[in-house]
Amino acid sequence: MESVLNIIAVLLGLAALFGYLNHRFLKLPQTIGLVVIALLASLAALGLDVIAPSLGIGQDLRAVVAGVDFSKTLMQGLLSFLLFAGALHVDLGDLRQRVFAIATMATFGVLLSTFLVGASAWAIFQVLGLGIPFIYCLVFGALISPTDPVAVLGILKTVQVPRALEAKIAGESLFNDGVGIVIFIIVAALAVGAGEHGGGAALGVGGVIELFLREAVGGAVLGLGTGLAAFFLMRTIDERNLEVIITLALVTVTYQIAAALGLSGPIAVVVAGLLIGNHGVRLAMSEATRAHLTTFWELIDEILNAVLFLLIGLEVLLIPADISLLWAALLTIPVVLASRFVSVSIPITVLSTFREFTRGAIPVLTWGGIRGGISVALVLSLPASPERELILAVTYGVVIFSIIVQGLTIGALVKRVVPAQSDGL
Repeated sequence: MESVLNIIAVLLGLAALFGYLNHRFLKLPQTIGLVVIALLASLAALGLDVIAPSLGIGQDLRAVVAGVDFSKTLMQGLLSFLLFAGALHVDLGDLRQRVFAIATMATFGVLLSTFLVGASAWAIFQVLGLGIPFIYCLVFGALISPTDPVAVLGILKTVQVPRALEAKIAGESLFNDGVGIVIFIIVAALAVGAGEHGGGAALGVGGVIELFLREAVGGAVLGLGTGLAAFFLMRTIDERNLEVIITLALVTVTYQIAAALGLSGPIAVVVAGLLIGNHGVRLAMSEATRAHLTTFWELIDEILNAVLFLLIGLEVLLIPADISLLWAALLTIPVVLASRFVSVSIPITVLSTFREFTRGAIPVLTWGGIRGGISVALVLSLPASPERELILAVTYGVVIFSIIVQGLTIGALVKRVVPAQSDGL
């Protein structure tokens, strides 16, 4: 317990310090600023280890980062709360109006991107002499294709985007991570030959379809059921602190039930959050309770976001130092962006024959498809192997570029390609 408390103390202390430095001097968006400062601090610690190894600063910091199981911390801890907090603020009516675009990009788009990224990455790795089976390249495609809702929603807070376009970006990011995780589980099971869902050899087409439907559809049904249960409980009382506790129980219980039943926890929590954030807020809460609950979840969102993005910046300490891995990451970044462009363009081009879309939607959705901690957590969940080291380094390179470069420039892109008055879908 003492070591856990020590790690929490270090992370919160660094988050507070780096957050202050960013707010006082860099003045970058909070999430991006934390990544930048944590990354610089990590590189500085590594540099000090080279110059003065006796100090052991880099070694001590590396020990702290290594002591945090990033994959479990995010996937079994932070993610459920962050997704619920994000879903609370998404308008269900806006999502309904754009359900076909969101659903298509979150399913077909993720699948298409998985294969495009996987095939292109395999070719790049072969040219660089990094022999890696094609199935592992598909694993990389599966974990890097979904946009990260935590990163996307964090960036959207700092950018003025037309409401219609914001609904598509937020809605897609909230659901495609759940779909992407399901695809990752399937492909990773095939790659490693065995996993919690059965051996790779035994996972045929029927098994893949069954697994996908159970995870995705089952997760949505579970989230709807637990969300309705919480809604009816909250509707019969008016006690703001108790209603906050009910939402906390909703998140944790829903996620744990999903894990026990083999359903998608992220999708379940998002559906529950959408229900409480729309029908629950309007029909089951007083004005005072609504304000109290909103403030509480905004604070939870800020704290957990700070810790998550701090960890992303610090994870560079665990990346193998290899120039060939650096080249692989640099060459893969444009491939991921190009695949994202194709996977966004096709659904929108097809659907645009039936309805009007906001002008500039394709470039904004492409560049606004931020990758974040979920991709890093997924690759860290793979068993140790040479393939994992390569995929980890490349994933980290894409994530850092996505958060810093795309995150800092998405606002300028929106101003350039999206008309000031946009009413399209």
